[in-house]
Amino acid sequence: MSDSNEQIARVTLGTGGPLVGVQGLGCMGMSEFYGPTDEAAAHAALDAALDLGVTLFDTADVYGLGANEEFLAPFVRAHRDEITLATKFGIVRKADDPHYRAVGNDPAYIRRAVDASLRRLGVDVIDLYYMHRRDPAVPLAESVGAMAELVRAGKVAYLGLSEVTGAELREAHSVHPITAVQSEWSLFSRDVETSLTGAAAELGVAVVPYSPLGRGFLTGSFQNASELSADDFRRHQPRFTGENAKRNADLLEPVRRVAEAHGATPGQIALAWVQQRAQAHGLTVVPIPGTRKAERVRENAAATRIVLDETELGWLEPIAGQVAGDRYPDMSSTSAARE
Repeated sequence: MSDSNEQIARVTLGTGGPLVGVQGLGCMGMSEFYGPTDEAAAHAALDAALDLGVTLFDTADVYGLGANEEFLAPFVRAHRDEITLATKFGIVRKADDPHYRAVGNDPAYIRRAVDASLRRLGVDVIDLYYMHRRDPAVPLAESVGAMAELVRAGKVAYLGLSEVTGAELREAHSVHPITAVQSEWSLFSRDVETSLTGAAAELGVAVVPYSPLGRGFLTGSFQNASELSADDFRRHQPRFTGENAKRNADLLEPVRRVAEAHGATPGQIALAWVQQRAQAHGLTVVPIPGTRKAERVRENAAATRIVLDETELGWLEPIAGQVAGDRYPDMSSTSAARE
């Protein structure tokens, strides 16, 4: 079960949205955040994903300060009719200040951001354009209204949001149909189930879980961030350091037990659990595990064919409630802070 060349199933991304593979690919790590990158290996991962029926490719203008969009551009143009391209605006960084972070949601910023992304990607239209983070100081209707203008202008096909509450999704959807919401969702992170999943199911909005493998921790590839390279941002995430990491590593025992029963890897079980949230919540779920390796793409795609039974789901159910530490050092810009 750990490897397969069989194509994954397809699903419609939200009501009236594009037809995509039931699992996408997060491309952030191909440019930064997870230590040294290998562009040749990353290109091979992109090709492997497409061969397996993965068609939703996810990036953002903030990844590598635009470098990730530029990296993807040749691949996107070569396969433009085969893929659904998603990118995001809203997190603001500065090249000369690595610690600077802000959120940009005002209409003028959005108009500048989309034009810059279109230039870097070398395309005429972005298939799915997300607001990466929400700035409560900017009325949501203004931001979504500006995004809707991009659809009318032909620069964007479908709209998405990231890290929003159920109430915010409903408000945004009343301004313009929202196709997908991207938020962290995994065996370690179930904040979205507070209000978002119910609203998404009601409105016919797809949920696109990012970090469905708990940023790699659920695979067992590392047990403490101290094992990672100095430039890996996970070294600064509370869940992966100190006593929190030790406690959280102990939570993986049932994941390993289920994996052994299926002849699968722990990562495949974590992904299978996320994929089955579609049935559990009555909505479309398209996780976007990130990787830079073709063999990992194949492993992840094979997880879409694993079905966990009720007993196994019961063993996995308590994990999230026992996780030690927050998702980020600063949770203020996440939906959890506004619930």
